[in-house]
Amino acid sequence: MNFASIENIGKSFGERVLFKNISFGINEGQKIGFVAKNGTGKTSMLNIIAGGELPDEGQVIYRKNLKVSFLPQEPNLDPELTVEQTIFASDNEILKIINNYEHALQNPDDTEAYQKAFEQMDVHQAWDFETQYKQILFKLKLDILDRKVGMLSGGQKKRLALANILLSKPDLLFLDEPTNHLDLEMIEWLEAYFAKESLTLFMVTHDRYFLENVCNEIIELDHGQLYSYKGNYAYYLDQKEARITNEQIATDKAKQLYKKELDWMRRQPKARTTKSKSRIDDFFEIKSRAHKRRQDHQVQLEINMERLGSKILELHNVSKSFDNLVMLDKFEYVFKKGERIGIIGKNGTGKSTFLNMLTNGIQPDQGKIVVGETVKFGYYTQKGIEIKPQQKVIEVIREFGDYIPLKKGRQISAQQLLERFLFDRKKQYDFVEKLSGGERKRLYLCTVLIQNPNFLILDEPTNDLDIVTLNVLENFLLDFPGCLLVVSHDRYFMDKIVDHLFVFKGQGIIDDFPGNYTDYRIYESSKEPEKTTTEVTPKEKKNWKKESKPTLSYNEQKEYNKIERDLKKLERDKKEIEALFVDGNLDNDAINENSQKLQKIIASIEEKEMRWFELSEKLEE
Repeated sequence: MNFASIENIGKSFGERVLFKNISFGINEGQKIGFVAKNGTGKTSMLNIIAGGELPDEGQVIYRKNLKVSFLPQEPNLDPELTVEQTIFASDNEILKIINNYEHALQNPDDTEAYQKAFEQMDVHQAWDFETQYKQILFKLKLDILDRKVGMLSGGQKKRLALANILLSKPDLLFLDEPTNHLDLEMIEWLEAYFAKESLTLFMVTHDRYFLENVCNEIIELDHGQLYSYKGNYAYYLDQKEARITNEQIATDKAKQLYKKELDWMRRQPKARTTKSKSRIDDFFEIKSRAHKRRQDHQVQLEINMERLGSKILELHNVSKSFDNLVMLDKFEYVFKKGERIGIIGKNGTGKSTFLNMLTNGIQPDQGKIVVGETVKFGYYTQKGIEIKPQQKVIEVIREFGDYIPLKKGRQISAQQLLERFLFDRKKQYDFVEKLSGGERKRLYLCTVLIQNPNFLILDEPTNDLDIVTLNVLENFLLDFPGCLLVVSHDRYFMDKIVDHLFVFKGQGIIDDFPGNYTDYRIYESSKEPEKTTTEVTPKEKKNWKKESKPTLSYNEQKEYNKIERDLKKLERDKKEIEALFVDGNLDNDAINENSQKLQKIIASIEEKEMRWFELSEKLEE
C-alpha cells in the first residue's frame, strides 16, 4: 500500500540547485534510511517530504487519513507544560485513559472514579499499552515527570519528543538523527524497538549499525541523483561500490571514444552535412560523460609523526572521587606503542574526567600519572572550537600548523588536509561564522590533526558528522601510527578503529576488555543474565492494584503515594548535584556546600525508603 508519493520535486537556493526532478514512493512497512553528504540537500529533502517545507517544484501526495509524525533535530515543545502534561497532550485515546487511571490512583477515596477508570482500562485493553508507555519513559530516562519542558536540556527535549512520537502510534514516521543525545543502551533499545514494530519509517541518521539493523531500504542522494538500494546498509555499500565501478568503466570507455571523435572533429570541413551534425551532437554528450569526476576523498597517508619513546603514559594507583561519586579507584595501566583503546560507559561514570586527568586538566586524589617526554597529545574535546569574528576557515587551521609531515620527505599542507575533510578551496575562504555545526566539528578535527600529535585523544568525535565525513575520519585514523584513545557512542566507528575497550561501569569500576564493541556485546550476551527483579504481567499488575487498595488506610495510601513522588524528586536532585561534581567546575566553597546538600539528600532517601518498604510489606500481606 502506497503511503506517500514524491513527484518531481526540486529545491534551489539562489543559483545553487540542490536537486530537481526527484521522484520516489514510500510504501507501508518500508523502513528507509536516507543518505547524503552535508550541504547537498538532505535536510531540505527530509523537511519537504515530511511537510515542513515547500518544494520549488513538484509535489508530495499522502494517502488520505494517514497519520504522519516528524521528529526534527530541534523539537518544538511547549516550555510551560511539564513532561507528564506533554506526554498526555497526545491525541492517542488510550493515553488519555491511562492518564485518568493514574489520577484515580492518586485519589483513593473516590472509589467511583477509580472503578470507572479501572473498567475503561479493561474495555480498551490499555494494560499492555501502559506497560509499554512506562517502558519507553524508563528506557529514555524521562522519570522527571513534574519538571517543565523549559527547564530541560536539549538532549532531554529530544528524548521527550521521541517518546511522544512513539506513543502517538503514527502510520508514517519521519526521523532526523533519532540517535543523537542517546547513550549506547538507549540506542540499542530503540534499534530493537524499530526492528520489531510494524512501523513505516523514513529516517536520516549517521549511525550505520542503526541503518544496518533497522532499515530494509537505503536511498542515497549523490550529485543531484537519487539511487535506491533494496536492502540494509551492508547491501547498500556493496551495491554502491559496484555502481561506482561501473560508472568508472563507462567513463573510461567514454574517454577513449572522446579521443577518437575529437580527431574526427578536427578533420571536419566547415560545411557540415545533416549526418555529421548528428554525430557532432553525440560528440558533446560523450565529452560530458568523459569529463565526469567523482569528488570522493580517500585518505592513504604514511604519517611521519614525532617518535614515541619507550615510556608513553602510565597510571599508578590512580583514584578520583567527587564526594560520594567514585570515578576511579586505584586504577593501574601502562600504555604501549600503537594502542587503540575505546572507552564506553553510561553518562556520569567518569569518561570525560578520565581524559581530563590524562591531559592534566584535573588532578587525581591519589596515585600518579606519568607522561613520557616524547608524548605529544592531540585532544579533541566536546566543547568544540572558539570562533573569532571575521576569521576564515584557512586562517583558523594555520594558527595550529601549516602541514603534516609524511614519509619520504613528503607533506600534506593545511589546504590539502581541509580538502580531504571536504572543505574545497572556495569553502576554505568562507568565514567560520557561516559554517554549520557539522562543518565546525570537521574544522576542529583538522586543527587537532594538523598539530601532528603522536597520542590522539578524541571525546565524541562523531557527533554531528555525516556518513561521508565519518568514512574520511576513519580512513585517516586507520593510517594514524600513534596511540589512540576514543570515547564514542558510534558503535560502527568503534568497531572499525579500536582493538580493545575500557568499560566504565560506575563507582570506579573499569573493565579492560580485549576486543571491539561488537565483541563486547557478544560476550555480555553470552553471560548468564542476573535476575534482579520479578516481572509482573499486566494482568497481575491490574489485580495487585485492585486487591492491595483495602490493605492501607486512607492516610497510609496518601503517605505511600507521596513517598514515591518524593523519592523521584530526591533522586533527581541527587543526580543534578553529582553532575556538578562530574563537570569539575566547582570551587572549594561550592564543593563543600554541595557536599553537605548531597549528604542530606542521601540521608533523606534512606529514611523514606525504609518507610516505603514498611508500607509495601502491608500491601503484600
